[in-house]
Amino acid sequence: MSNSQMVMYDEEFKEINEVIERLLNDSNSKVIFLVDKNGQLISGVGETDRFDTTSLASLTAGNIAATGGLAKLIGEKEFSILFHEGENDNLHISIVGGRVILVVLFDNRSSLGLVRLRVKKASEELSVIFDRLTQKADERSKSGDSACPFAEITDDDIDSLFS
Repeated sequence: MSNSQMVMYDEEFKEINEVIERLLNDSNSKVIFLVDKNGQLISGVGETDRFDTTSLASLTAGNIAATGGLAKLIGEKEFSILFHEGENDNLHISIVGGRVILVVLFDNRSSLGLVRLRVKKASEELSVIFDRLTQKADERSKSGDSACPFAEITDDDIDSLFS
């Protein structure tokens, strides 16, 4: 995917939420976040009210960036899966399709094996959705239709709005 901003369409956003809600239930997790590599929260399901989602999203992206640096130092492209074990809660962090970061928070009601198994299936489904989003963006740019929803707004439009 290019470095440009991703445009999220309602249809794909609903599909993404369906996938991560199913993952939440199937893995018996507490909360799941989907974050872009720039640290922007795409979606979250489960007990999301307990968290500062902005901080969680940016720290997760920073964690991926830092471990990416470690990976390069030892000759790896990246570490696609990270696991943090806590006293009560655990974090499973994975890169989906090289595009987004899937964060799964779970406790002792689940296991790492179950989470990894369910994440693998969900990641495949999410990759298909993000491939489709990329394809839509490419088609829009080829047809001359800008991916930016504000591209057609001119300075005159803004001036007349505030006049």
